[in-house]
Amino acid sequence: MHGQMLYMENYFDMRVDPAKLVPGAKSVITLLLNYYPAQQQKSSIRISKYAYGKDYHEVIRNKLKKLLQLIKENIGEITGRGFVDSAPVLERSWAVNSGLGWIGKNGNLITKQNGSFFFIATLIVDIELEYDDAYAKDYCGTCTRCIDTCPTGAILPDKVVDGSKCISYFTIELKDALIPDDMKGKFDNWMFGCDACQDVCPWNRFSKPTNEVEFTPIPEVLNFSTSDWEELTEESFKEIFRNSPIKRTKFSGIKRNLKFIQ
Repeated sequence: MHGQMLYMENYFDMRVDPAKLVPGAKSVITLLLNYYPAQQQKSSIRISKYAYGKDYHEVIRNKLKKLLQLIKENIGEITGRGFVDSAPVLERSWAVNSGLGWIGKNGNLITKQNGSFFFIATLIVDIELEYDDAYAKDYCGTCTRCIDTCPTGAILPDKVVDGSKCISYFTIELKDALIPDDMKGKFDNWMFGCDACQDVCPWNRFSKPTNEVEFTPIPEVLNFSTSDWEELTEESFKEIFRNSPIKRTKFSGIKRNLKFIQ
């Protein structure tokens, strides 16, 4: 159900065996970084909250490097490698095994304390540690708000998400010049990504604004009107969003998405 995201077909052996990524791997350390913004968009053109500020890949990669260096300084020479959406790592499964939460019906990792608006990072190391107990309980209960709310019906029973129907897939990953006509009118004004299933999750009432300054929202993300987006030039796009996850879809992708949702 991965549509054109062909990279998901690759390296299954590495996904299930971290030792193929880090020789001699013995432990997986899972870390979460909150990205829930203190400010919300004023525009009717909607962008997923994870993309309000600086590209999380860069922010987290630097933090992982510092953590690994700190471990080496305090424990000794070890082999380790950090990952954040950069390799075939089953980060949500490792997060559950690390005792951080459970997988919700929308496929996201959910914590009782903070909901689900966070990035997952993984540090694989070649030393044994004292391990946390995995969460045994699923606290979604009978709630089906995420399933009922998904504009395109991408969330299926048994915690299965059809990635090829997800608005985030269409607006970010799909590289075609056109979005399929049968999706017309279903995007609920989401131009980049989608938070529909997270916004309605009861556990996200516990979300607290991030204190990570690099996730401070880009003013244009919060304040651009529809006409501002329409009048945006490629030169301005590259300048404003040069350090933003939004650059992933490129200027042509933003224009395609904007046209589709209007």
